[in-house]
Amino acid sequence: MLISQLEGRSVALWGWGREGHAAYAAIRARLPQQPLTLFCPAGQADSARALGDALLDVQGEPDAAALSAFQVVIKSPGISPYRPEAVAAVAAGTELIGGSSLWFAAHADAAGVLANTVCVTGTKGKSTTTALLAHLLRSGGHRTGLAGNIGLPLLEVLDPQPAPAYWAVELSSYQTGEVARAGVRPALAIVLNIFPEHLDWHGSEQRYIDDKLALVTAGHPCIAVLNAADRHLQGLQLPHSQVVWFNQPEGWHMVGSVVYRGQQPVFDTATSPLPGAHNRGNLCAVLAAIEAMGLDAVAMAPAVQSFQPLPNRLQWLGQRDGVAWVNDSISTTPHASLAALECFAGQRIALLVGGHDRGLDWHDFACQMQRQPPLEIITMGANGPRIHALLQPVAEGRFGLHAASDLAQAVDLARQALGRQGGVVLLSPGAPSFGAYPDYVARGRHFAELAGFDPARISQIPGLGIR
Repeated sequence: MLISQLEGRSVALWGWGREGHAAYAAIRARLPQQPLTLFCPAGQADSARALGDALLDVQGEPDAAALSAFQVVIKSPGISPYRPEAVAAVAAGTELIGGSSLWFAAHADAAGVLANTVCVTGTKGKSTTTALLAHLLRSGGHRTGLAGNIGLPLLEVLDPQPAPAYWAVELSSYQTGEVARAGVRPALAIVLNIFPEHLDWHGSEQRYIDDKLALVTAGHPCIAVLNAADRHLQGLQLPHSQVVWFNQPEGWHMVGSVVYRGQQPVFDTATSPLPGAHNRGNLCAVLAAIEAMGLDAVAMAPAVQSFQPLPNRLQWLGQRDGVAWVNDSISTTPHASLAALECFAGQRIALLVGGHDRGLDWHDFACQMQRQPPLEIITMGANGPRIHALLQPVAEGRFGLHAASDLAQAVDLARQALGRQGGVVLLSPGAPSFGAYPDYVARGRHFAELAGFDPARISQIPGLGIR
């Protein structure tokens, strides 16, 4: 659906975060006389009314009847379409879309293809992968847009002049279905991996997997770049797409720290700034995508050396009194915490885990702690007691285990555990920040502050926008 097609229809916005603001601004810029209704929490209503827009009717959170009164509802990504009121509205004939759909529709060519657009998703590593893709394309002299879930809503870059040669777009599981809803095909889509996440939004593990895969199963990209090592991807049949596999010997893959293209060694990542083995492996996805786009991936690969890692993702804050501080606040699954631990294998680690409880299974994590435990684990947050109870039977004689009431106490306990011998304090919670913090960025900033670092210096994502 194009923004122009909203004219004369009854339209509502649902959500007033940055995505909601972007949708409002994009619609109002093109349809200045279009009446709009905004549904948002009471605490956000004043800022919306302060716009002084006589054609914007600001209301509270909607029920099914309120949503059903509109032909089109444009929702923010964090609002689940599986909520009862949303399901009822769709059943009554309301078209429920995200702002990303409007961008996709606007950027498709006459054949319905998002030319020169690479959409990236995956449970972990998607932000770094998307940013790395943009970085390598720019290093090759190509003007590239970096936007999407990574921190810049697509509707904030709806009609840039001049247009970039390429787009690197990160999509969360909340947004992957928007491509199909817009009726377009990405030129290329990358799927990195799939682990259970966001079950409270999706409603079940299977629905999460289905929604995540919708980018390639329903979006029908011209080229799909898939991880051959992921069990959820291995058996996919995509008859509408050319499939390119990475992490397998015939394609781009890792042998130790060296990136190979088939039998050809291309680049040693041992001294690269990419944090963690999984991110170095995802470099293979980026190079496979660049090659599939018809560009010289081998020539671009060394530019990874000048890549600047993203904040809150295995982010090295610094060292104080023999203790290294690492901020992995974006870690929201137990699998992500395990990947973070692997990066510091053999070191004295105090691991901070726990946060909002959305029902993810921590049994695999607990089993792994029997084989490769850190020095200390400190649990915290709403699911901290549940994690603590799972770890208690395996902790004795293997690692220290303490419970903290909040992040501040967890940091103090970590300092005490490492003592004068030093080591690594690793915040990799494996859980969302909701409840204690508005988002993972705020959690990471607080962690930096507690560790004695300037939180303002760790939060900016390099390379956003068009360059």
